[in-house]
Amino acid sequence: MEFETSKLLEQAEHLIIAYAVVLVEAAAILIFGWIVINWIVNKVKHKLKNKTDNHELLDFVSNTVNFLLKIVLILAVISKLGIETTSIIALLGSAGLAVGLALQGSLSNIAGGLIILILRPFRKGHFIEAQGQMGEVIEIGLFTTIIASPENRKVIIPNAPLSNGIITNYTERGTVRCDISIGIAYDANIGEAKKVLLDVISNHPNSLDEPAPTVIVSQLADSSVNLIARVFTKVEHLWPTFFDLNEKCKIALDEANIEIPFPQRVIHMKKEE
Repeated sequence: MEFETSKLLEQAEHLIIAYAVVLVEAAAILIFGWIVINWIVNKVKHKLKNKTDNHELLDFVSNTVNFLLKIVLILAVISKLGIETTSIIALLGSAGLAVGLALQGSLSNIAGGLIILILRPFRKGHFIEAQGQMGEVIEIGLFTTIIASPENRKVIIPNAPLSNGIITNYTERGTVRCDISIGIAYDANIGEAKKVLLDVISNHPNSLDEPAPTVIVSQLADSSVNLIARVFTKVEHLWPTFFDLNEKCKIALDEANIEIPFPQRVIHMKKEE
């Protein structure tokens, strides 16, 4: 009886020692993993701070990375303790699938926001054209991007179609071409008209010397010879320059007695005998 008791005690001692070792190893994995994950999350935050000033998106990305890595860490600790993790992983997968299906539209917008953050086709303050809208980017959010139109209207664009569509970034290059289209009469002197328009656009305070301003004949239309006066300017000067040049070009052509004709139609009437 004493032999069996001592044997049981010996087995219990070995079992306790074995489990104690496993517990110590699991605790070490948990502590070390927790420290490493916090270090990784801080690194991610530091990298993202150099790319965006959107705190909402920054917190979302860092919290997502933190959550996913700690889930993996907890599963590793559970597995180290000898607990079967297959059913836990299956349960988490099913729950994730259900949530994903329920939030499919929202998740696609979040994914679009992450793509915009990583690829950086534009940033806050850039002047862009996308999804049929044009304006200055005032906020890149988690689900949407907000721009201010030239009329100072607040335009909200979902990130999913924005990231998948065509984006024209006017600010990236720093300058933009301003085109002024004007039609002159067929009996007007084209050379003189081009000289007048070139003088106007070249002397405008917002006009850039490079590339040089030009005036070209764009079309021989039904009622007019259409000219385009082209001048490059800074992005922030585009609309003021466009409106101002339209006025100045009209005044200059009037002073030079160069006609801007109305649309005309020639009607032939045939008299029946």
